[in-house]
Amino acid sequence: MNQRTLIATAATSLMSLALLSSPALAQTAAKEKCYGIAKAGQNDCANLAGTHSCAGQSKVDNDKGEWKYVAKGTCKQMGGLSADEAKAAAKKA
Repeated sequence: MNQRTLIATAATSLMSLALLSSPALAQTAAKEKCYGIAKAGQNDCANLAGTHSCAGQSKVDNDKGEWKYVAKGTCKQMGGLSADEAKAAAKKA
């Protein structure tokens, strides 16, 4: 394989990867935070109480202050809460 063919092949591969990764960005935008469904150690980021700021640090299953990203529109089907509902539940507790 000569150098020109190698460069053309590499460029084609890079452009293909860029095109394939674009739908992944659209999928990320179609997600929402769903509170109260994360299993222990499987939350996506900080909790409402502010006791930790990282993913994977939840201590109990289905804590109303912990959240995971889910496909937009599926949170209620999973028995989860929106951010406002989770905040209201935290104030009552």
